[in-house]
Amino acid sequence: MNLTEKLYRRHKVFSGRAVGFYADEIILPDGKKATREYMDHPGAVAVLPFIGEEHIVLVRQYRYPVGKITYEIPAGKLDKGEAPVSCVRRELEEETGFRAGRITKLLSYWPTPAFANEIIHIYEAHGLRETARNPDEDEFIESKVVSLERALGWIKSGRIRDSKTIIALLFHIKKEIP
Repeated sequence: MNLTEKLYRRHKVFSGRAVGFYADEIILPDGKKATREYMDHPGAVAVLPFIGEEHIVLVRQYRYPVGKITYEIPAGKLDKGEAPVSCVRRELEEETGFRAGRITKLLSYWPTPAFANEIIHIYEAHGLRETARNPDEDEFIESKVVSLERALGWIKSGRIRDSKTIIALLFHIKKEIP
């Protein structure tokens, strides 16, 4: 069965600094028309930074859409034409004040494919060296070193609810299990 939907007419609803919103008219596989509303996003990276083998660096920040302070792995939006690994290096230093000796890709995923085209590329960073933190001017964050075991417990307790952080942590421990 053909499941592909085809664009009939693109309609930009809003164009922001970081994302855009569309309400496209599409043609369904059966030939009927429908509307698909979605967010256009340039993509992002996230990094699980290790200090030794048992400790990681998380960032603590207020997230306006959910109205809560969150614990997350460092992350950031890709600039136009920027390679994901370059973005990882930039975001790691900006948000935590560390540079990585070794960066390894874990996976890429779509966090919300039903209404956004965002893709997040997740990496691990090892061999961290301390530098100066340099967050964006509208970014108010703290970095916190926690044990891997504590972070995993925070997933279970609901203290960590951010998808990229949960995926990175669980992917890391799963790859260690044969």
